[in-house]
Amino acid sequence: MRIATWNVNSVRTRVDRVVDWMQRADIDVLAMQETKCADDQFPAMTFLGAGYEVMHCGHDQWNGVAIASRVGFDDVQVGFPGQPTWEGRNEARALGATCAGVRVWSLYVPNGRAVGDPHYRYKLEWLAALRDTAQSWVSANTQAQIALMGDWNIAPRDDDVWSMEVFQGSTHVTAPERAAFAAIEESFADVVRPSTPGPGVYTYWDYTRLRFPRREGMRIDFILASPALAERVVHAEIARDERKSGKDRIGSPSDHAPVFVEVR
Repeated sequence: MRIATWNVNSVRTRVDRVVDWMQRADIDVLAMQETKCADDQFPAMTFLGAGYEVMHCGHDQWNGVAIASRVGFDDVQVGFPGQPTWEGRNEARALGATCAGVRVWSLYVPNGRAVGDPHYRYKLEWLAALRDTAQSWVSANTQAQIALMGDWNIAPRDDDVWSMEVFQGSTHVTAPERAAFAAIEESFADVVRPSTPGPGVYTYWDYTRLRFPRREGMRIDFILASPALAERVVHAEIARDERKSGKDRIGSPSDHAPVFVEVR
């Protein structure tokens, strides 16, 4: 089974491109982030026409997470226990479902905006809550098959950004954010990095200043697997070419590339 994650940066804009890649890459389950639409605006029929059921959580033109599966759904859950709110509202940032025995979570971690901003504190609280909840799942069942997938908005290592000098003092690379990511890695393994070692291996490139052709990116999209699931991963890949545009591509690209693993 192939499971993937992709920040699609507006699913209505890129639905044909997303489904085309899923079929070419033989993807069974895709976790999407930043769908940027309400539930009633989600282009579900395009996925259904390609043989994928889809679940979506979105409130407006911000955030939004979804899971598309051609192996079915069980136990769909919006948000995880203890997930913090922002300004009193539950944001569309976490969606879970069991697909062919694997508990898949599509996660869109808060950006943080700027160090010292209330959103930065919210980001750290969000990650701490996810750590506590995810660790409790593994503690309760050491054989649990869980994939925490998505846009984490963290570059855990210096090699995960094209220039630490440029990012110095910015979010995504601060010690507290990296410590929060590392705390989750105490119970879950990054199952993509071993197959895609850096430096210079990224999943995100800003649209401005020709970042993509200049190879000036960040690695911020990850699949973290529970120990029992990690043992089953036989292949992992960052589909970098899907960030490209051109005549042979359908529509405009997202600023992120899809990341996927194959599970035995």
